[in-house]
Amino acid sequence: MHARYNDRAGRVVTRSIKGRLKKEAQRVPLLVAVFVLLNSNLAVATEAAPRETVLFNAGWRFQSGDPNGMGDSLDYAHLRPWLLPTGDGCLCGNVGHHRPDGNPGEDVPYTQNTFDDRTWREVDLPHDWAIEGPFVQDFPGATGKLRYWGPAWYRKHFWPEPGEEARRFLLQIDGAMSYTAVWLNGRFVGGWPYGYTSFQLDLTPFVRIGADNVLAIRLNTPPDASRWYPGAGLYRNVWLLRTSPVHVAPWGVQVTTLGTVGAWATAQVKVTVQNDSPVLQSFQVRTRLFARDAPTAGAVAESEPVQITVDAGQRAAGEMSLRVPHPQLWNTRHPYLYRAVITLEQGHQILDCDKTNFGFRVTRFDPERGFLLNGERNNLKGVCLHDDLGALGVALNVAALRRRLELLREMGCNAIRTAHNPPAPELLDLADQMGLLVLDEAFDCWDRGKTSGDYHLLFSDWHEQDLRAWVRRDRNHPSVVLWSIGNEIPGQSDLTSGPRLAAELARIVHEEDPTRPITSACNEIQAGYNDFGQALEVLGYNYHPTEYAKFHAAKPKQPIFGSETASCVSSRGEYFFPVSDDQSRGQADFQVSSYDQYAPQWATTPDTEFAALDQNPFVFGEFVWTGIDYLGEPTPYDQDAKERLTFTAPEVAAAKQAELSSNGKIAVPSRSSYFGILDLAGFRKDRFYLYQARWRPDYPMAHILPHWTWPERIGQVTPVQVYTSGDEAELFLNGVR
Repeated sequence: MHARYNDRAGRVVTRSIKGRLKKEAQRVPLLVAVFVLLNSNLAVATEAAPRETVLFNAGWRFQSGDPNGMGDSLDYAHLRPWLLPTGDGCLCGNVGHHRPDGNPGEDVPYTQNTFDDRTWREVDLPHDWAIEGPFVQDFPGATGKLRYWGPAWYRKHFWPEPGEEARRFLLQIDGAMSYTAVWLNGRFVGGWPYGYTSFQLDLTPFVRIGADNVLAIRLNTPPDASRWYPGAGLYRNVWLLRTSPVHVAPWGVQVTTLGTVGAWATAQVKVTVQNDSPVLQSFQVRTRLFARDAPTAGAVAESEPVQITVDAGQRAAGEMSLRVPHPQLWNTRHPYLYRAVITLEQGHQILDCDKTNFGFRVTRFDPERGFLLNGERNNLKGVCLHDDLGALGVALNVAALRRRLELLREMGCNAIRTAHNPPAPELLDLADQMGLLVLDEAFDCWDRGKTSGDYHLLFSDWHEQDLRAWVRRDRNHPSVVLWSIGNEIPGQSDLTSGPRLAAELARIVHEEDPTRPITSACNEIQAGYNDFGQALEVLGYNYHPTEYAKFHAAKPKQPIFGSETASCVSSRGEYFFPVSDDQSRGQADFQVSSYDQYAPQWATTPDTEFAALDQNPFVFGEFVWTGIDYLGEPTPYDQDAKERLTFTAPEVAAAKQAELSSNGKIAVPSRSSYFGILDLAGFRKDRFYLYQARWRPDYPMAHILPHWTWPERIGQVTPVQVYTSGDEAELFLNGVR
């Protein structure tokens, strides 16, 4: 017996309550259970659905480290020839890789079905093993003083039912950190090295029907792989898809919405179909469109069937055009969503049924008027967000993610930059539903690294596959309005490789989605004026508010925005005196004063950026670094101190001075950032109210800082700041103005 329901993305999700999958059904999240009850007409099907998506998160076994004596035989350098064919579906044309003979890892005990994994730890996904610690003082503060590198293994048993012999079994991993390698029943299946890419693997050749099947997954992030805390493990959702041999290809539905003409809007739907059967297949593709929030109200549009013929083992695409009367437009105030339901039909048989959400909206980036959404100016009031959820690590938690976005929206934020990697798909689902705009970013580096173990080691092998997989997964989300191909890429001022690679990456992205412009977050001024910037339709500057006017004068036809701004640092509830106008001051006790006047030398205070935006209204907005504190990069306490630091307690100051004299340094314990407008737990810092006053001018509010309990400061002058959306404010102390 199986229970079925539609998840928020429209997928048919199946939970088995039988055999080895019984535990999955017993762990249905409360939010999902409520959704099923509210949609009981969708929850149960009496016939097997042509496509079933099983949430595959429960009942895994985990072990850190490799078995003794294994050596480096499963490292990327050795597995590379077997891994590369996994990405061939994301390569253009007839380019591909030949998989060598042999079965790497077959002699490793952890891959074998006979291995007894009962002593391994039981875990449910999503799982970030690195957040469990311990924190180690000698580890870099930049990555949270946590060990995230080294091999780790996951194993899961499952039992396919008799009668499923004709099915295809696909494993979908939304994110695994990193260098994923997968075995099923001791046979190497494939993998994907970039930890932020969602991917699918075909398990079918290795599945045993009516028997115990064992998945084994090895992850092995190299040391020095990131500039911030990247997490570790199967940290996003994992799914098992069951389809017919003829099915929609992974992320093979592309919906492009055109502008409204009169009372009508048009949706262009392109469907790529994969034929995994041994013979040529002919069938029809049909698309129906529904209002997402009214799925039982009937289709608002239906296409004529399109005939497709696909050779065995090949892909083919069909295109349909559907006109929708009186469309509801998606915008930040009313994020109205539709759902496209695609069926593959062969006679009276439905071969596959896939679904995707989308929205009708028209975006335009104008060099003078800024960003226009459905013809209305809608400047971006954005923040940059890293992937981690504070103390939860990077393990996906939708409730925590929703809370963070709700707090940011309360502040007036209307845009998110996914710094510096593709986000969890659930973030984009939430952005679609909440009316948030997204700058979707791919990479922190290309062929030149920023750390010794980062993406530059993979770029030449995988950049095309990663780009195409990223765009295909995210392109139907109406919240996504810009693609960013990189952040502060080394080589922006290079006259050869930097511009060449920028043009190549832009071409790849536009082949997958020609409807959205491409940008990159540039920290080098020259990038705006050379061929690097020429490859971008929209220019993003990091921390160059004084350059906006100069750039606009030189490049009046290219839109510009602040892709990363401010980088003010503060600790919630900490205030140090005397208050200084020097932005490098305000530090004590491994904290930073919350007077919002302090920033690293390369950054600015919020007011500096506000003034630049006011003086240059053609700049269509900013993304503040950062919306929320994150693990790692604890500037200004990002390394042990070799000179005297400030401490407010005399006994602590004396002890730290003795430590400096004895060891030549002061051990700095800081392991999370100070940049956030919200702190690591999502509590509001004072800066929250500064941005709320700026971004929500019609919302009556006032916020006063610092706090009032200062018995040691009686008789001293204590600066008071007021953040308000009002035109003026009066301050009273004990009733006295």
